[in-house]
Amino acid sequence: MLLDPALPLTQEHQDVPTTEWVPSLNMKFDRRTMELSWDCKENTTYLECVMIHKEKGEIRKKPKNKDCHCNFSHDSLHGGVTFVVKVNGTQGPIPEKLVYTNPGGEGTAAQNFSCFIYNVNFMNCTWAKGRAAPDDVQYFLYIQDFKEKRERECPHYVTDSGTHVGCHLHDLSGLTFRNYFLVNGTSRETAVQFFDTILSLKKIEIYSPPDNVSVDCNPSHCQILWDPPRTRHPSSAWDFNYQLRIQKQNNKEHAGNQLIDVTGKSENKYNFPSPEPRPTHTVTIRASDARGQHWSAWSQPVEFGSTQATASFVHVYVLVVLGTFVCALILSCLVKRLFASETLFPRIPHIKDKWSENVHTDHQGGPAHRAPGSHPQPSATRAPLAGFPKTRHPRPPCAPQIIWEKSTPDTGKIDHEEILTVEEVTVAPESV
Repeated sequence: MLLDPALPLTQEHQDVPTTEWVPSLNMKFDRRTMELSWDCKENTTYLECVMIHKEKGEIRKKPKNKDCHCNFSHDSLHGGVTFVVKVNGTQGPIPEKLVYTNPGGEGTAAQNFSCFIYNVNFMNCTWAKGRAAPDDVQYFLYIQDFKEKRERECPHYVTDSGTHVGCHLHDLSGLTFRNYFLVNGTSRETAVQFFDTILSLKKIEIYSPPDNVSVDCNPSHCQILWDPPRTRHPSSAWDFNYQLRIQKQNNKEHAGNQLIDVTGKSENKYNFPSPEPRPTHTVTIRASDARGQHWSAWSQPVEFGSTQATASFVHVYVLVVLGTFVCALILSCLVKRLFASETLFPRIPHIKDKWSENVHTDHQGGPAHRAPGSHPQPSATRAPLAGFPKTRHPRPPCAPQIIWEKSTPDTGKIDHEEILTVEEVTVAPESV
């Protein structure tokens, strides 16, 4: 099915002089080998082969020596191509044309064809049924590598209502950097057009997530490290782009979440500003080819930071506030207790030293020493005893007078005291 020669073939002669007959070259095209061949004619020189592609324009090849064939690079042919061979005759170069079309009903070919490689060694291809394909249509996928020209049919088809609409390959050994994919179709009702394309495995590979993601933190930053993903073909650091997704834990509003783009020249590390105390974060990383936009899945989340650091900071703050409050309360209690003790236990008056203040004792008596409202009392006399002479006894010295500190009596509690001055009077004895 893959090796059928081009059909149908149409030969046309343009600018052919009427006086000269040019024999038919009987051109043929093999789409498997991309070889255009024709019958060799004597006394004929072949100058050039041209493939006119609807998308890429003219592609020119020059036959070697007297070869009767040209080989073109592999390309998609489902849109149809035109081949031209220029033959040098006696009247000048004469072109002969071959139109290669895609046989079958319009709109019966498979559509929306795509493939992608994942986890290095697995590939999925999918397509959809043609818009005008008959109900009994069946599709078959063939893959050919450009190096060894080996071809293989899909080993595991994915079906929808009995029609092949996909293929899964779990062994990609033997495939080269660029490969030819062909989807043929069959039906009992009508001919089915084919679909073909050239795919680069590097361009259709979806990388695995980066490996060995780790985070090392210091008081001001956290350094995020990772290993590049495994790929099917060797790649340098410049072949990768990365995205880092850093999220705060328990952040429902996602206000602090960040999506950071990092190129491969960063040596697979990123310094994330995060001063202590830092809340808990999680980081995930994905990768893509620097020339494409097929992102890998996100790596497993790696946690850094700690809720304990935040909690300890809060605890310290609470302890400081509580300590300040307790100290203020204790100080207030001490002040209140001091004032209460002075109220309950007033100061005891001290005795003044009369001699140090040169205060004279009150021994003269008289009105000046009487208390207000007091009356003078008569002097008390004592009769001498019989038989004894009347003698005068000396008055003992007065003891120092005690003067108390003045204190302010409470209102309504003033007591009036009467002061009585007593003098001892001696009577001289009568003479016999």
